Amino acid sequence: MVVRGAPAIGITAAFAVVLAARQRHAQAPGDWRSLLDEDMRMLAAARPTAVNLCWALERMRVCLEGAGADPGTALLVEAYHIYEEDVAANHRMGDHGAELIQPGEAVLTHCNTGSLATGGYGTALGVIRSAWKAGKLAGVYAGETRPWLQGARLTAWELTRDRIPVTLITDSAAAFLMQRRRVQWVIVGADRVTANGDVINKIGTYNLAINCRHHGIKFMVAAPCSTLDFSLSSGQAVEIEERAADEVLTLAGRPVAAQGAAAWNPAFDVTPAELVDCLVTEQGVIRAPDRQKLAALRPDS
Repeated sequence: MVVRGAPAIGITAAFAVVLAARQRHAQAPGDWRSLLDEDMRMLAAARPTAVNLCWALERMRVCLEGAGADPGTALLVEAYHIYEEDVAANHRMGDHGAELIQPGEAVLTHCNTGSLATGGYGTALGVIRSAWKAGKLAGVYAGETRPWLQGARLTAWELTRDRIPVTLITDSAAAFLMQRRRVQWVIVGADRVTANGDVINKIGTYNLAINCRHHGIKFMVAAPCSTLDFSLSSGQAVEIEERAADEVLTLAGRPVAAQGAAAWNPAFDVTPAELVDCLVTEQGVIRAPDRQKLAALRPDS
């Protein structure tokens, strides 16, 4: 969790390959490629759910094939390209998403999807930043996002730093917030979007999508094309990372549960495509995303 947020994980992995290549080339000039391959496999296994990780590693692997005897410079240039492309994509996504928001509307967001989770600006938080800049937002609510409290610690910090007023709520207050018509949108990011439009994101996202549909609230997912995974037909095929029970049983290192209690701690959940009103990428907005609409975004289409 030192690095979290799918785009940031991919960017960090790209620069990790640069550092590993330099180290392996210096240590074993005759065998550095096979050693680097082991390093890249280890990186790929670090976070199984975020598809940006393997996407970035594959780009580095392709770059490596044409890098020659000394890979350092070519790999560093490619890593910077991945970073710069993400920042630019965030800004385009922000503008596309902001166009959907009407003046005076309020939004709820979940987890952290801003500068701390991406190369810069953010995915869902990028949409919020662009909408605020356009003078459209009446308010922003942030769910606390248990058990790591990314909403409370990170999203609230980013928004207050940008002087965007933010109101923090407990995760369990979201449905009541919607019932009281305090928000018109829920905007989230994604760690993976499968070929049929299913969205894998921070645990609690599925709850929000169900509540949005019940209350007539619009549900937006903002994610770069690097988060689209066309190799998996649906979200049910995604390996969901499960984290330590202590993250639920304790808070800031102090026990908050009865001794002897167990905990189930999936880090992500799967939101079916039919609950998503719009998917925003750097290429534009896809309303009611499905397999056919997403196929147009395939790199080989």
